[in-house]
Amino acid sequence: MSQAAVPPYAATLVEAPRPRRRLPLSRSGAAGLTLVALVVTVAVLAPLITPYGPAETDLARSLRPPSRAHPMGTDQLGRDLLTRIVYGARVSLAIGLVTVGVSGAIGLVVGLIAGYLGGAADAVLMRVVDVWLAFPFILLALTVNAILGIGLQNIILTLIITGWVVYARLVRGEVLALRALEYVEAARALGAREGRIIARHLLPNLWTPVIILSSLQVAQFIVAEAAISFLGFGVQPPMASWGNMLNEGKTYIYNAWWMTTFPGVALVLTALGVNLVGDWLRDTLDPRLTT
Repeated sequence: MSQAAVPPYAATLVEAPRPRRRLPLSRSGAAGLTLVALVVTVAVLAPLITPYGPAETDLARSLRPPSRAHPMGTDQLGRDLLTRIVYGARVSLAIGLVTVGVSGAIGLVVGLIAGYLGGAADAVLMRVVDVWLAFPFILLALTVNAILGIGLQNIILTLIITGWVVYARLVRGEVLALRALEYVEAARALGAREGRIIARHLLPNLWTPVIILSSLQVAQFIVAEAAISFLGFGVQPPMASWGNMLNEGKTYIYNAWWMTTFPGVALVLTALGVNLVGDWLRDTLDPRLTT
């Protein structure tokens, strides 16, 4: 099609709508951001917060209750509980962010291929996703982790393997809806290449749902890591993890309540903060929820 044959209004048909970037902060969003910022700050400044090491033992001070020297007490090996919780925040945040980033990227690519190409590619990829989703998340994660072995690297790989399917299903549904819209059809009619259509018209409209899902998945992966570590398949001692700290504390729950209480509170507050941020992003960025 020659330049002269292109109608003057065609440019308005092929431009994807530009979402508004205003992010009004609600009370729950502010509370969530405060909790997340606190956890991140504590994790980054861990060596400055406590003078002890996370694996530093002293049997002479084992199972001591909270005191000035040990604000959250000590465990059965005399390790400072505050120190282990602070360093455990590093493990939880690293696992949550890495798994969400990698699984989100894999799911985005698979969902784009399935939704845009359709046909046999869509049928095969979605049947794989259906089989993956048929298994409970924790059960599938435990099975994969039992096959791969235990350790930090393997639990990250396990959560990636079990987590990408949610992104693939979400992206595929969004692409199916987007590719039928007028501006995508107009771009295709004007001879735009497939790569340009995906990069210019599909991806800008996929970032919002992917970001919202990612913010919620971080909390899910943090809790999943804690659950797997609690069952003994995840992060192994002496590395500090909230999950294995809860596992160690369950034996002493009646005479050393602080061993389970403080790691549990840290886990709950972190998951709560991330979920509040995710709800705030959903309410703010999703145009279907605006009035």
